[in-house]
Amino acid sequence: MPRNAVKPLAALCVLALPLTACGTGTAASDENVVTVYSADGLKGENGDGWYDRVFDDFEKETGIKVEYVEGGSGAMVQRAAREKRNPQADVLVTLPPFIQQADTKGLLQKYAPEGADRVGGADKAANGAWTAVVNNYFGFVHNTKELKQAPATWEDLLDGKYENKLQYSTPGIAGDGTAVLIKAMHDFGGEKPAMEYLKKLQANNVGPSASTGKLAPKVDKGELLVANGDVQMNYAQSKSLPNLGIWFPAREGGEPTTFALPYAAGLVTDAPHTENGKKLLDHMLSQKAQQQVSEIGGGFPARQDVKATDANAIALTRLMDGVEVFEPDWDDIEKNLTSYVDAWKEATGS
Repeated sequence: MPRNAVKPLAALCVLALPLTACGTGTAASDENVVTVYSADGLKGENGDGWYDRVFDDFEKETGIKVEYVEGGSGAMVQRAAREKRNPQADVLVTLPPFIQQADTKGLLQKYAPEGADRVGGADKAANGAWTAVVNNYFGFVHNTKELKQAPATWEDLLDGKYENKLQYSTPGIAGDGTAVLIKAMHDFGGEKPAMEYLKKLQANNVGPSASTGKLAPKVDKGELLVANGDVQMNYAQSKSLPNLGIWFPAREGGEPTTFALPYAAGLVTDAPHTENGKKLLDHMLSQKAQQQVSEIGGGFPARQDVKATDANAIALTRLMDGVEVFEPDWDDIEKNLTSYVDAWKEATGS
């Protein structure tokens, strides 16, 4: 190819970036842009989310423009994997076990952002490939207008009144959808009893959804009575969706449970704008941005030295009161994720 053909192609890719995440390779490493592939939940529907504030502050402080691509956790990792030979993203933000999966696939390079030493050991990779930027917990939502009292148990959801009024996002594609499997396997005591339950639940399930974030508005409108979600995303959504209530299922006769489901960020291997990616990760873990996690985003700071005391932080602490938090075996889940998802597909006919 003639050398003079490179510049027009590079310019075309930059213009197309918001739609296609088209990159320009290492020659563009000095451009004032950084591309983020992320699971949904941190960007506000009305431009009022944590990402909106963080990206705006970052651009003002550095002059680096953030290009943003959003999807389900699994979908974002799959996209980055397809682009492995010609990476288009600089930063990948996704939920467990997909952040571990990205690391295993060699999609992340080691980088410890400034402030990572203040993040708990369970919330960052031992090899330095990723670090939590927002802590979070798995949960469900219900329509508070038509269902004033949230269902207490998994077994309650088998009631006929939930037929075509219940939906959860797709395991293996959406992080929160995969979390349904993880919690069910924990609460029911293993893969087999969990799949037996989810097979029964399928009679009420509307069907697949690649994005968890799209379910809450349906719950708010009454199209659904119940859906899965996570505390950060749903709490943030509840500011504009007045009929949204967060709850945590229990086994019949047991206590409600949940587990940590942090938004974890890593620097993409051979990223086209590596230095810009590092700067954005540093900014995400800065004291200022972490203080905004609960205040603006409705989540929990990843840094242990940031003690949020705003009204949202107090409400979130109250919401988690009395809920047992268990710790999944993420290594096992990452290793066996495909077989767990296959078992779910077979059980539900999905």
